[in-house]
Amino acid sequence: MSIAIVVVMYAVWSSMFSLAKIAMQYSPPVFLTGFRMMLAAVILLGYLLITKRSSFKLSRKQWLSIGFLAFFSIYLTNVLEFWALKYLSAAKACFIYSLSPFFAAFFSYLHFGEKINRTKAIGLLIGFLGIIPVVILQTGAEDGVTAFSFFSWPTLAIIGAAMCSVYGWVLLRLIVKDQMTSPTMANGASMLIGGCLAFFHSFFVDSWNPTPIVAGAFSSFFGWTLLMAFISNIVCYNLYGYLLKKYTATFLSFIGLLSPIFASLHGWIFLGEPLSALIFLSTGIVCIGLWIVYAAELKQGYIVKAKPEPEIAAASETKATIS
Repeated sequence: MSIAIVVVMYAVWSSMFSLAKIAMQYSPPVFLTGFRMMLAAVILLGYLLITKRSSFKLSRKQWLSIGFLAFFSIYLTNVLEFWALKYLSAAKACFIYSLSPFFAAFFSYLHFGEKINRTKAIGLLIGFLGIIPVVILQTGAEDGVTAFSFFSWPTLAIIGAAMCSVYGWVLLRLIVKDQMTSPTMANGASMLIGGCLAFFHSFFVDSWNPTPIVAGAFSSFFGWTLLMAFISNIVCYNLYGYLLKKYTATFLSFIGLLSPIFASLHGWIFLGEPLSALIFLSTGIVCIGLWIVYAAELKQGYIVKAKPEPEIAAASETKATIS
């Protein structure tokens, strides 16, 4: 029954890509990023203000670290993701975004000295080969924004968003582990700062007359944005943290590779996007590559089957700021 809950969680969580495309019918992506993050920050910080006010007592170094987290994990991640969603299908965006474990291997090598041996390199190569067919696959909306070769600017943007989100995991791990900051406080404060950055950006690129929201559509915009915040920031990340008490992060990551398939179904149901057999095939290839990488990490001792440590639980909270 619990495994079914894991699958249902990812099935619901993957709907965020389709919901974002719907919400952008009423608002441009940068403003949507700012509004959603500010809304989520009010919920999280309001909860801390009532239950644990001591969490707000942070040093200058802690605030500086949270500022970097806000810039990469909140502002850049979501602005790039939402802009790319204007041109990409929900399924393709989710597929590229779900490749985070491969980027994590790279950043873990840089920051934590985790070695990339031959087996892990083979797994990464297989995963990369599985990516190529989906990257080459372009929709009509991408034709006018080609960057070079078969890469479009939206594809590069969603790759950048995935990389920034993973770097946010690294930053949050360092903030929680080394600086003893509350994960919820780091999350809420980074959302607040990142939301402010997005609003500042929106002021220069969006038409504020009086707001970038489509005239007469505020209730629809607010409803879809609130639904996104509720699903991702309140329900899914809390459920993910609970499931980490029963399963390893490795196992949950494997199940998470089903997300592109769920995103394809959501895009078909809510947006009328055609189902792509290529997405299903590439997902299978990437799963093989990731399995090889994780098998290598198990032998290296980087993944331990034990009760989740604080920094792992923190990473689960960071997922709420990305999706």
